Amino acid sequence: MMPSAIPEFYIPDSQLAREMTQYIRDTESDLLFHHSVRVYCWGYLTGARTGLSFDPELLYAASMFHDIGLTARYRDSQLRFEVDGANAAREFLRSHGVRDADIETVWNAVALHTTPGIPQFMRPEIALVQAGAGMDVAGRGYDQFSEAQRAAVVAASPREADFAQGIIDAFYEGMQHRPLSTFGTFNDDVLAFKDPAFQRVDMCSIILASDWTRRTICHAADGCPHHDHPHPPANG
Repeated sequence: MMPSAIPEFYIPDSQLAREMTQYIRDTESDLLFHHSVRVYCWGYLTGARTGLSFDPELLYAASMFHDIGLTARYRDSQLRFEVDGANAAREFLRSHGVRDADIETVWNAVALHTTPGIPQFMRPEIALVQAGAGMDVAGRGYDQFSEAQRAAVVAASPREADFAQGIIDAFYEGMQHRPLSTFGTFNDDVLAFKDPAFQRVDMCSIILASDWTRRTICHAADGCPHHDHPHPPANG
């Protein structure tokens, strides 16, 4: 069901939007589909409240595709699931004749929606997808929505009583086969939560084990202050 009765709300109803809705409906689980619709809702309401000028159809496209990379279609991929989703959105929009600049906006919105600290400084559609996802998954900004708005969104696009556990499970199912893709994001929190044997990649260990650390820096006393010498091989 589409949330068309939400106060001060607008759901794109173009042919493109309808085809996107059907495509995602046919591809995602009920949980991910309704989550994606609500991400659009929260993003739209956030943009309206803060006075941002944004394109609802681009926001809708990015919201619809933002989690498609978690689905079974990408079980063989080793890319970040966000990149799979961004690429899927680009392919879909390009096949429908959407202009390249708009496709780039949607691609960035999908690819960056789990990356903190950056989207809010980019185009409004990019910022609003992350804001909408944060609200729906973690309740970020919950009190900035009225009780009537929250009730209307959830009534129109249901949020399951066990959504919190369900979305964690969906994240895990979509990423467990590509653990290295979670490095540098909070996605590795999901793998650590679900799999006690999961070992995080440690950036400090990478730095300390890099090729640079296999070399010793000459000291000024050695008469070579600006050059380094290879470290002897471990096997002598």
